[in-house]
Amino acid sequence: MTDMKPSLLARIVWRVACCVALLAPAAWSQDAGAFARYALGARDLGMGGALTADVFGGASPYHNPALAPMMPGQNLELSAGLLTMDRQLQSIQFASPLRPRAGIAAGIIRGGVSDIDGRDGAGNPTQTLSTEEYAFFIAFGLTFGERISAGFGLRLYRADLFDDVTPANSLGLSVGVTAKVTESLALGLAVDDLLARYAWDTSDAFTGGTSTTDRFPVRLRLGGAYQLNAGRGVLTAEVEVRARTVEARSTEVIFDGGTPVERATDTSLSLSSAQVRLGGEYWIAEPFGVRAGYDRLGVGEFGESTPSLGFALRQQIGELDARFDYAAQLEPFGNSLAHFLSLSVNL
Repeated sequence: MTDMKPSLLARIVWRVACCVALLAPAAWSQDAGAFARYALGARDLGMGGALTADVFGGASPYHNPALAPMMPGQNLELSAGLLTMDRQLQSIQFASPLRPRAGIAAGIIRGGVSDIDGRDGAGNPTQTLSTEEYAFFIAFGLTFGERISAGFGLRLYRADLFDDVTPANSLGLSVGVTAKVTESLALGLAVDDLLARYAWDTSDAFTGGTSTTDRFPVRLRLGGAYQLNAGRGVLTAEVEVRARTVEARSTEVIFDGGTPVERATDTSLSLSSAQVRLGGEYWIAEPFGVRAGYDRLGVGEFGESTPSLGFALRQQIGELDARFDYAAQLEPFGNSLAHFLSLSVNL
């Protein structure tokens, strides 16, 4: 570690570079905790993330805690993303129904960026940097009658962005509900990341450092799912409304007794955005299924939307029912192609 402390400008440039590298290129995605909103496995990515109401396909309760009782059995899933710009994303989840009316799921998501070129205020190389973020989650759900379910989830976030800055930790809450309107149609509602925020104090690490709070966006998602051909497939769609508060700081120079003094003013800004997701899955034959999805419709320009394709293979391994999933997604403006692999085992 170099003894030279970066200037305030270098600190800002470094943090922005880390955010841009880890998150999607569009500005609307550059919110705290974006790694945990990318994808939880290849099925998620392949169906555009439109899983809020998917009570038919065994969607993860991470997307909606009310889905926990719908899990067909005890399930362990491992996933990894192959991303450009030295990004990594992995997850592990265990889910189980608690018969006759409940279900539970727990897991870990890890996101990171490696090989970041660190430089000081003069532009001279200092060291190679890396970042890591984690989300530990647990979701619990109950059914009420034959058609209604509700759930509650906890998420513990941890972000480690720089050696000299204390990692930030935060607790987020999520709630959800699903309802089967008919045997083939379901609706779902979920609210994510209530109370979640990162609090940073860089005063000891950087020249001109200060305390900062990065609030997570609160997401309200309303979705639907329609089962096809007696369980051979499912079509899904959802609308997400995202609200967040950001802190803006403006400075001005005033004169105190003839001496120029810089004065800073902090202002809170409330921002909101909306987007649409679409997805589908169809099992062509018992061991083979295909998926397609479209995410980020309605966000900025049309080129910012992200189409995806994927497939699944089922295979019986002894007493275990295993499923291999793959999905590829075109990132915004065609900058790169993200690949996800998942292995799911029903225990």
